[in-house]
Amino acid sequence: MKIRDMFIAFVLMGVMAVAGNTIGYKMPVMDAIIGYAIMLVITLVGAGFSKIIPIKLPMVFWISIIALAVTSPFSPFATTITAYTNKVDFMALCTPILAYAGLAVGKDLDAFKKMSWRIVIVALAVYTGTFLFATMVAEVMLRFEGVI
Repeated sequence: MKIRDMFIAFVLMGVMAVAGNTIGYKMPVMDAIIGYAIMLVITLVGAGFSKIIPIKLPMVFWISIIALAVTSPFSPFATTITAYTNKVDFMALCTPILAYAGLAVGKDLDAFKKMSWRIVIVALAVYTGTFLFATMVAEVMLRFEGVI
C-alpha cells in the first residue's frame, strides 16, 4: 500500500474516531484532533521507515519503536504527547478500524468459507498467545517497577 493511500485511509478513520471520541466520550474536539494527529504522524513515520530501511521487519515493529521512543521518559516531548494521546479513547479509535476489518472480511467471504473450522483454531491460538504474552510482559514490568 502506498503511503498516500494509507494517509487518506488514516485521515478518514481519524475523522470517525474524533467524532466518536467527542460525541461518545465527551472529549474536547481540539484535544482529540491533536492526539489523533500525533498518532497519525507516528504511524506514517513508522510506515516510511518500513519502506526505506533495508531490514525487512513488519511495519508495526517500526511504528511501535517510534511510539516507544517519543513517549519514553527520556523523550523531552513525552509528557506533551501522552497528554494529548490520552484524550483519544481506545474504543473510539477501534470502532472505525474494526468496521473496516469487518468490511474487508465480508468482501472475501468465499475465502473465509474455505477456511471453515480451521480459522476458529487459529483465532483461539492467536488470542491465547496474545493474552499470555501480554500478561507475561505486564507481570515483568509491574515487578520491575515495584508495583507488585
